[in-house]
Amino acid sequence: MFDLYIGNKNYSSWSLRAWLLMKHFGIPFTEHAVSVAGRDYNPELKPLAGNARVPCLHEDGFQVWESLAIAETLAERWPAMWPADARARARARSISAEMHAGFVALRTAMPMNLKLELRGRPASPEVQRDIDRIVEIWCEARTVFATGKGPYLFGDFSIADAMFAPIVWRLHVYNVPLPPLAADYSAAMRAHPAMIEWHAAALGESEAHAHYDCLADEYGGRR
Repeated sequence: MFDLYIGNKNYSSWSLRAWLLMKHFGIPFTEHAVSVAGRDYNPELKPLAGNARVPCLHEDGFQVWESLAIAETLAERWPAMWPADARARARARSISAEMHAGFVALRTAMPMNLKLELRGRPASPEVQRDIDRIVEIWCEARTVFATGKGPYLFGDFSIADAMFAPIVWRLHVYNVPLPPLAADYSAAMRAHPAMIEWHAAALGESEAHAHYDCLADEYGGRR
C-alpha cells in the first residue's frame, strides 16, 4: 500500500509531479498533506522523508523521496510510464532529468501559486533563456516523437509530462506567451482530469504565505 506525502496544492510544485503520475496511471494511494511553510529546511518533515522534503512515497513504511526517484521506482512496476520506443524513452529521461535539476532562474522568478492569474511582464534574460529552452524541449518532443499520436510530449502521457506539469502551471499563471505548438501542449496538460482536480483543490485551500502571494503587482496585476 502506498502513502504519498505532499505539500499544499497551491504552492508545492514538486508534489504535483508524483501525485499526477499516480493519478494518471490509476495507482491506489493514500494522500497525506503537510504544510509547506517556506523554502528553507523544515525539520518537522524529517520523520516523513529522509531529506525532510515532500513529496515522499511510503510503501509499507519504506521511504522514497525526490520526485524523479519516485517516478523511476514506480516505473519499475508500471513500465508504460516511459515511452516504449528506445530513443523516445532516452529523450524522455534526458528532459526529465534536465527539468529536475535545472531552470532555476524561472522557478525562482515565478514560484508556484495557482491562485494568481497575472497579466505578465517581460522576462529577464536569464528567465527568458529558461523559457526558450522549455519551448525548445516541448516543440522538439511533440514534433519528433508525438506526431500523429496523443497530445502529450511523447504522444501518450509519461513521466516527462509529470515532470513538466508545474512549469505548465507557472507559464500559464504568469501569462508567458508561447508559440502555437507549445501553447497547444500547455492547454492539453491543463485539460488533463487530474490537473483539473489538483487546480480545484488548490483554489480551495485557505493556507497563505506572503512570500508566494506578493507577486501580483510585479507582474502587472491580475488578469
